[in-house]
Amino acid sequence: MQKWDYDGPILDIDQLSISFFTRLREIPAVMDFSAKIMPGEALGLVGESGCGKSTVALGVMQDLGVNGRIVGGSIKFKGRDLNTMTQEELRDIRGSEIAMIYQEPMASLNPAMKIGRQLMEVPMIHEGVSEEEAYKRALEVVADVKLPDPERMLKSYPHQLSGGQQQRIVIAMALMSKPSLLILDEPTTALDVTVEAAVVELVKDLGKKYGTSMLFISHNLGLVLETCDRICVMYSGEAVERGSIEDVFDKMQHPYTQALFRSIPLPGADKNARPLKAIPGNFPLPHERPRGCNFGPRCDYFEAGRCDAGDIAMVEVEGDDRHQTRCLKFKEIDWNAPLELMEQKTKGEIGDVVLKMDNLKKYYEVAANALFGGGNKKVVKANETLSFEARESETLAIVGESGCGKSTFAKVLMGLETATDGKIILDNREIQGVPIERRDTRTVADVQMVFQNPFDTLNPSMTVGRQIIRALEIFGIGKNDAERREKMLTLLDLVKLPRAFADRMPRQLSGGQKQRVGIARAFAGGAKIVVADEPVSALDVSVQAAVTDLLMEIQREEKTTLLFISHDLSIVRYLSDRVMVMYLGHVVELGTTDQVFSPPYHPYTEALLSAVPIADTKVQKKHIVLEGDIPSAMNPPSGCPFQTRCRWKSKVAGGLCEKEVPPMRTLADGHQVKCHLSQEELDSMEPVIKIAAE
Repeated sequence: MQKWDYDGPILDIDQLSISFFTRLREIPAVMDFSAKIMPGEALGLVGESGCGKSTVALGVMQDLGVNGRIVGGSIKFKGRDLNTMTQEELRDIRGSEIAMIYQEPMASLNPAMKIGRQLMEVPMIHEGVSEEEAYKRALEVVADVKLPDPERMLKSYPHQLSGGQQQRIVIAMALMSKPSLLILDEPTTALDVTVEAAVVELVKDLGKKYGTSMLFISHNLGLVLETCDRICVMYSGEAVERGSIEDVFDKMQHPYTQALFRSIPLPGADKNARPLKAIPGNFPLPHERPRGCNFGPRCDYFEAGRCDAGDIAMVEVEGDDRHQTRCLKFKEIDWNAPLELMEQKTKGEIGDVVLKMDNLKKYYEVAANALFGGGNKKVVKANETLSFEARESETLAIVGESGCGKSTFAKVLMGLETATDGKIILDNREIQGVPIERRDTRTVADVQMVFQNPFDTLNPSMTVGRQIIRALEIFGIGKNDAERREKMLTLLDLVKLPRAFADRMPRQLSGGQKQRVGIARAFAGGAKIVVADEPVSALDVSVQAAVTDLLMEIQREEKTTLLFISHDLSIVRYLSDRVMVMYLGHVVELGTTDQVFSPPYHPYTEALLSAVPIADTKVQKKHIVLEGDIPSAMNPPSGCPFQTRCRWKSKVAGGLCEKEVPPMRTLADGHQVKCHLSQEELDSMEPVIKIAAE
């Protein structure tokens, strides 16, 4: 197929409306949506889940399934209307001219086919090139996406690669035929921040190299800032603001865009002095949208009789570069007014040590031949000599990439696993060797967990109230059913859910509401320690603010110790008192939040901070991209666990990093770092994140 040249917009979406048809009704998913992408331009499409971002992408791919239909407007690719093309013409364009990268890499790879074959298929089918030429191209793109040992990669099956490597292969596959338009649908959600930083860097470089235009769908405003030229904000099926990154980030003209920014923790936010402001109310369901402005019921500037009178069109913001907003009052609102201070919170006094870990180790034995269980045993060192203390009313954040041992340590603490060595002391009781089924009720109630995915932790066939009462029965709280029911209702009050929710089933709740039920259940027994394992990563930005604030508020009232496991350093910086950084089973740095977020850093912490996307145009970041993947805990490197990826290694004489595990050193004020670097080198480190002066 011959690619055609075109110098107008690569993609021109004009007043697009898409509906899904069920037996009962037509459900409008996208209404009056317009966007243009010029050659070589990257457009970021942001909004909460359910706002129609992915539906727009599927509309461009003409892949709306049986029930989806384009009911208005047009989608033009290089001047030709995709709606009027035949299936054959579309087949020619898909994969060669327009390529799409999905959120879950394994969904795009064939598990029974070697990577090389899958990559070679693209040019062989679309361009009819020879097998030799296709192999040459596959090698080139695998090298382009910075994967080690391209020849070995082509001979591997998908399951032999890590998540980050799989996602790079999917990107390589999309680039095989040098498409004019690349659609990326949340391509880094499932990846670690360090891998995400490398993938984003890669996408930007490849966009420049191949001159590809991009439609980048994400709910992460920081990522869009780092990858795109322009941004379009969506809410409930409509575009509400469009413009260049600078215009929208620094001179926003729509209340929803403003509300989104107020609900994310930017550098300088403080959980007590300046709590985040969650967006009030809930996202409307597609068949229950309000009249007039969809955002009206949740908007601070809503005016009855005006904002809900009729449909609102997008209008130009004068003086800016193609900047439009869907707001009647944007000229009347004082966008520079200082944020009304939310109620200031007083910080709970940090009390005595409640939990102490002393040289905790957790090793797993696995068969070397995993398939048949024969051969020698290999040892996976999931946790190596973990030592720390946590106090009453304190939030200790535990950060690190996946595979660093965060969740293993949580399982040992909960009694789901027992320790190989070392001690865990809870209120003067040693619990490291007591599995959960042998723990007494008090210990079980004392240590509770809030999980990452609220959808998996609730029983779908039991009402919300019954699930909380069940927890109260297990913890032996209340003399009879009536007392337990009353306690359950006060727990719903505690997590700010209406009491009527007691009779609802989990499927009738949104993700954020389900997570609140999970929190209510964790606090049912008056827990002393709550392990929150990525409790907000599955939730939307606006809901994240409400849930983190809720956790903080309960902590202030109940004096709970919160162990907050996360890879999102923006949230960690906002809510933690102390931070523990883990890498490959080791604690590599431990200190107060201020100590860990300012130099000197452990080289790994430095790289982690550099990888976090920050949604603020005033922030300047030092750029450090880690090469290579995390080594396996089954076969860790000799010496310092981080030495295979460390950019400071050459500063240490005599190859010490490769020979010896560094000792844990205490710097000023109890700040601990596990590193061989000299004091002079540590002192010479510069801050990774700087905020430019106004």
